[in-house]
Amino acid sequence: MSRIPHVRGSRLALAGTAATTATLLIAALAPGAAAAGRPTPATALDHAAAALSEHAAALGLTDDQDTEVRDAIVDGDGTQHVRYDRTYRELPVLGGDFVVHLAPDGDFRGADRATDTPLSLPTVVPKLSAPKAADLASNALRAANPGELLKKLTARPELVVDALHGTPRLAWRTDAAALDSLGNPVARTVLTDAGTGARIDAWDTVESASGDGKSLYGGTVPLETTPSGSSYRLEDPTRGGTYTGDAENRTDLCLLTVCLVRAPATPFTDADNHWGTGAADDRASAAVDAQYGTDATWDYYEDVHGRRGIAGDGKGSYNRVHYGTRYNNAFWDDGCFCMTYGDGDGTAFGPLVSLDVAGHEMSHGVTSKTAALTYSGEPGGLNEATSDIFGALVEWHADNSADPGDYLIGEKVVRDGFGRNALRYLDRPSRDGSSADCWSTSLGDLDVHYSSGVANHFAYLLAEGSGARTVGGVAYDSPTCDGSTVSGIGRDKLGDIWYRALTVYMTSSTDYAGARAATLSAAGDLYGTRSTEYAAVGAAWSAVSVG
Repeated sequence: MSRIPHVRGSRLALAGTAATTATLLIAALAPGAAAAGRPTPATALDHAAAALSEHAAALGLTDDQDTEVRDAIVDGDGTQHVRYDRTYRELPVLGGDFVVHLAPDGDFRGADRATDTPLSLPTVVPKLSAPKAADLASNALRAANPGELLKKLTARPELVVDALHGTPRLAWRTDAAALDSLGNPVARTVLTDAGTGARIDAWDTVESASGDGKSLYGGTVPLETTPSGSSYRLEDPTRGGTYTGDAENRTDLCLLTVCLVRAPATPFTDADNHWGTGAADDRASAAVDAQYGTDATWDYYEDVHGRRGIAGDGKGSYNRVHYGTRYNNAFWDDGCFCMTYGDGDGTAFGPLVSLDVAGHEMSHGVTSKTAALTYSGEPGGLNEATSDIFGALVEWHADNSADPGDYLIGEKVVRDGFGRNALRYLDRPSRDGSSADCWSTSLGDLDVHYSSGVANHFAYLLAEGSGARTVGGVAYDSPTCDGSTVSGIGRDKLGDIWYRALTVYMTSSTDYAGARAATLSAAGDLYGTRSTEYAAVGAAWSAVSVG
């Protein structure tokens, strides 16, 4: 009697972006989804398991195969998509992955398969031995690096089923790695027919090098870099190729919105992969902060929101440091998809490469790729506030003891000559002398850096609540505009609600009334319309006079 192919669908087993996204959805959407009758990723797994049992033949599943969930996504309308990896007689199948699509009620709609070729092998016992496969891969690595005397060469074969290159066959997938004559890592993956010894395919493995840097503001921080000849380049292949270059104190030549000439971004290099001295007179120190800020921002969006890269496409941006002369600013530019940092004038500001400034500016890129809030009037204030909110959350998420999280923006870059200890204050924005704490009909007439105060105030109240308190060693005092008392729900829920509102409900013209509606919709999606979180969002907006 045939058995149903085993489905290991009780958990998301594989690490990486897919599993991170799916587990986030399970954690964040389950309460609200259940309240609204919408399927959760957990119920999607149950539906998919039932679909696999019923449609095993159509999916090419046999008694010799097992499946394992890689990812689960539930659309806003309840449509479900569950991605699987496949094994054949306990061996990984290259090209065995497929995605099951399900209607909101769980009915099977179809599947996308990496290959439709039937999977059946006469044996899973290789004729070619593992040591021989290792030797062939080692030789392939040597051939790919002619003239090099490779050191510490290792080759690790794994028996797989190759369904990507024609008729499925037994194969050895061997990862070979070594150090070249300069001590830089080289690596190659070789796919070999386990019956004949013929090479099926081979490809270079992307390698990064783990280094560190002494930053201006964050202490000694880890950095992923790229080997380059006898040195290293400040480019992170693990985060989309993001790199940091020296603008050489030049500026862009722009006419209106078109830049005719851009300042350079000459990549930083280093001989020993230990970057900077932590002092401003070493040009690499500011580069360390910029690269670290980019890394921390990337990690926040990926770890917390499942967004890989600013545009959500896995591609990195780049940084220019030492822009202009005594330039008191930093900015994100969609035109170059890059971050630019000035060195400050040394009186009001030091180099503007702090962690929260990086998170702030790069979040402008996220806004541009999602809601695209117009940079004027109330939408412009919300655009700026979005960057302040996520800039603070990036700093909290980084958990760096040298630059701990707080609800201040730019506290590391301001100098005594500035007259205060931060650029922005989320608890009471008017502490900067210009920002608004409460909404009024004239709010849209303010500069967007000041009309942002109302949303910043809302965000602090939603996270921490009203009144005086000390958080992380910093004293705050956040009064409400209507005299009410607001209880906070925590900064993690603030981030989840604001991110969903930004990416799902806000548009280019969203004003403060629209932001209230968008965040309430987001809270309803995530936690339910009868939840404490939903009520807290409404209370926090009312507390800043947005009704």
